[in-house]
Amino acid sequence: MSFQTIIITGHLGRDPEMRYTPAGQAVTNFNLAANRQYTDSSGQVVKETTWFRVSAWGKTAENCNQYLHKGSLVLVEGRLVCDPETGGPRLYTRQDGSPASSFEVSASTVRFLSGREGESEPEPAGNGSAAPQHDAIPF
Repeated sequence: MSFQTIIITGHLGRDPEMRYTPAGQAVTNFNLAANRQYTDSSGQVVKETTWFRVSAWGKTAENCNQYLHKGSLVLVEGRLVCDPETGGPRLYTRQDGSPASSFEVSASTVRFLSGREGESEPEPAGNGSAAPQHDAIPF
């Protein structure tokens, strides 16, 4: 028996989208940006963003659709879902022609870390980097 889990903290890149399967089960998809900032050996600050496409199911999906929005800070626990064609992340080409990849996650738990609507949001975990302002969201 084998087991894998991934835990990600990040901000939603856009509002979540919910739909129902033919069997009537709710599924909500959202994009999550996990930011990392560090200083390299030459003293330059490097900002790095990794995008994840998250799928939440059932009651978790309904709650995500109702309470989350672009910029919300969440913690997701789940499992990586490999691209059936490559066995790894989904590969695509950005609008500018550069190669990129996305990582798919099936969520088992989604914890809302932002304050309620109208309250100020807490600082993100890590180095205090804010949600990225990228136009090249792959989804």
